[in-house]
Amino acid sequence: MSSNLKETIRIQREKLTAMLAAEMHELAIKCAPQLDEREALEVLLSKTLPKLSYCKHLYVLNADGMQLTDNITQSGKEGTHLGRNRMDRPYMQGIIGTTDFKLSDAYISRNKKRPSFTAIQVVRNDEGERSGFLGADFDLRELPGIKEAYQEPDKWRQIKGDPAIRSVVFHQQRVESQMDKHLDEVIPIMNELITEHGIFHGKLHFSSSRATIWLVDDPFNYRILNFDEIIDPDICLAYPRREYHEKAIVPADKVVSVFEIFRSLRFADENVYLRAGSLNVINGMVGLNFSCDGSHYMRFDEFLEKSLDFWFGTST
Repeated sequence: MSSNLKETIRIQREKLTAMLAAEMHELAIKCAPQLDEREALEVLLSKTLPKLSYCKHLYVLNADGMQLTDNITQSGKEGTHLGRNRMDRPYMQGIIGTTDFKLSDAYISRNKKRPSFTAIQVVRNDEGERSGFLGADFDLRELPGIKEAYQEPDKWRQIKGDPAIRSVVFHQQRVESQMDKHLDEVIPIMNELITEHGIFHGKLHFSSSRATIWLVDDPFNYRILNFDEIIDPDICLAYPRREYHEKAIVPADKVVSVFEIFRSLRFADENVYLRAGSLNVINGMVGLNFSCDGSHYMRFDEFLEKSLDFWFGTST
C-alpha cells in the first residue's frame, strides 16, 4: 500500500493515461479530415467507442470548443449537447499550447453531480494546425477498482481547528465533567474492553462524559456509551471475551498507559486541556482534540515518549 496520497493518485492517473492516450491519438487522426461531416464523425465515434474501455461519452469539438457531434454513448446518441460550448469547462483548461493529450483532474459532473474526469485529445490537420478536439468522459464509479488502497501515514499530524475557538481559549476554563471525577473507574473499564473484549478503537469524550467504541466483530458500526455505562464494570458483560487481536500493534500492556496520559493532558492546564482522546490498537494511532480545537494524530509509541512539556510548548 502507498502511504503517500498524491503518489497513489499519480500512479492511478498514469495507468488511465496509458489506457487511453494511444487510442485517442489514433481516433483524432481519423477525425481530422471529417470535421465538416457530422454524420461521418458520429459513425466513426460509434465504431470506436467499444475500444475505449469504460468511456461514458465520446464527442468532437471544433477549434473554439464548440461541440460538432452528439454525445456518443454505449447505448446510442445523446442529442442535447450538440452545439454546446465546452471551452470554459475544467478539462479544457491548459490544453491549448501545452499538450496534445490531457487527462483532467477529477471534477463533479454538471448533470449527474458525480465525480468524473475527461480526456481531451487535440485534433490537427495535415499542416499540423489545431482544428478541433476529441473528448471522452468517464464516470469514476464505473472505472475498474484499484488493487491497492491508500494507506494513511502514521507520522505525527497536527491540524488547527476553528480560529474563533482558538482566539478565546485563554478566556475559558475547564469545567469539571462527570467523567473527570470518575477516571479511576473509566480508564480500567476502557482498558478491559480493549484488551479482553475485542474493542479495537476506543475514544473518551471527557467534556461530554461519554465513550465511543468499535468492535472487531462489528467494525462498521460504533457504540456510544453514556456516563452511567462507561463507569459500570457490568458493561464488560455486554461484549464477548476476545483474545487481544493478532493485528494489534499496540502491546496490550501499553493500552492503559495511553489512557493515563489522556488523564494527565486533561488536568495539566485549566485553559488548554484535552477534550477527547482516542486509541486504535490496530493501526497504533492516538487521536487528541484540545480545548483550542486543535487536533493531533500520532503513533502510540511516539505519544508515550512525549512529556507534558511537549504538549504545552516548552519542549520538543
